[in-house]
Amino acid sequence: MATLGIALLLLLIIKVRLQPFVALLTVSLVVGLASGLSVTELLGTVQKSNAVSVVESGMGGTLGHIAIIIGLGTMLGSILEVSGGAEALSSRLLALFGERRAPLAMGLTGVVFGIPVFFDVGIFVLAPIVYAAARRSGRSILLYALPLLAGLSMTHAFLPPHPGPVAAAGLLGVDLGWVILMGAAAGVPAVLAAWVYAAWIGGRVFVPVPEDMVEAAREAKSAVVEEGSPAAAPVPLGTLLAIIGTPLVLILLATFSSVVFDPSTGRSVVEFFGHPFVALTIALFLAYYLLGIRRGWSRKALETVSTASLKPVGNILLVVGAGGVFGAVLKASGVAKALADTFDSAGLPVIVLAWLISVVLRVAQGSATVAIVTTAGIVAPMLSDGHFSQPQLALVIVAISAGSIFASHVNDGGFWMVSTYFGISERDTLASWTVLESVLSVVGFGVVCVLSAVV
Repeated sequence: MATLGIALLLLLIIKVRLQPFVALLTVSLVVGLASGLSVTELLGTVQKSNAVSVVESGMGGTLGHIAIIIGLGTMLGSILEVSGGAEALSSRLLALFGERRAPLAMGLTGVVFGIPVFFDVGIFVLAPIVYAAARRSGRSILLYALPLLAGLSMTHAFLPPHPGPVAAAGLLGVDLGWVILMGAAAGVPAVLAAWVYAAWIGGRVFVPVPEDMVEAAREAKSAVVEEGSPAAAPVPLGTLLAIIGTPLVLILLATFSSVVFDPSTGRSVVEFFGHPFVALTIALFLAYYLLGIRRGWSRKALETVSTASLKPVGNILLVVGAGGVFGAVLKASGVAKALADTFDSAGLPVIVLAWLISVVLRVAQGSATVAIVTTAGIVAPMLSDGHFSQPQLALVIVAISAGSIFASHVNDGGFWMVSTYFGISERDTLASWTVLESVLSVVGFGVVCVLSAVV
């Protein structure tokens, strides 16, 4: 039944072109009814009662964990974006590494700036910097764009507060501190491997700077600056790193305090400030003050930028919530346990299965978020026997995340965004971006397998 459900999901997304949220919800209802769940169990009753339906528990349980994190993280990223933080970060790194190592500087910019901002926003903000670096050197734009894209893609797939890993952590009950730690441990080597490939392909395929996109980016930047903030001095690098690093450090401290220290008032304080909700709120207020109020922003400008940043989040939350519904239906109907038994009989480790399922879903329908939330719902029953520690569960999440970025091609919106923004032909995008994503996926998964042997 689960296999038929996944097949139906792919059919609705790929052939029917149904919006992923609607497709996931439809498949959840079909699988639930076909598996023997009653209408009352699945949807509840018209008269409100204390009983919570499977659909309500799946949607509410998932969004209750991630909606606040994604909302706060999105607003934080928007303030960093509009304040000129990306330009300041890349400029300092370019000056530090010099012209010869400009690709490395672009890669580090992608990693650091990619933590608080979505992948597509990172491309929009940082593409002009890539154009400038490629124009100065006269070399292929691939040499500068691909390292940047590797950093943005890795952080978007592997690290909170991005929707995929946060959603998977909620579905599998994993502390975000462990997801950050394991995601970074697997993601950094993956990015280094991707940079090696970027240097190789960038020296062999010449792609000129797209002049039409340079002009479009200049106009878009002017519009954003006019709406967001007055002209101001460049943002200090230390300020940027402090704002981005604050929630990560607080969350990690809370994670390890629960492991190292016995229950006490001090541990409770650390865990309070290290809760993702609190840590991201603190970082957002720091950004409001250090990048906004102190640099001349009005409270109205801060409100405008924050509110505008939340507009694209609705679709993400609905897709993730529907993925939670699908997982809840699989569990309530008993399909998930049957699926887990089938996978157990195959003899493959759960980490390998998680990566393979995620790869198949990613390649088939294109969306990394759909691949992550669907895979997490499928593998959750295999992890419910209590034999897995928090670090081991975090590695399963990273394996899922690694699979979700494998072989980006023409059914992925990111493929066309990369092709358009950097003026790369479809053929060269397949040879550069698609392979780059596969390198990130395979190397990240390889590191996960090594870590799983020692954790």
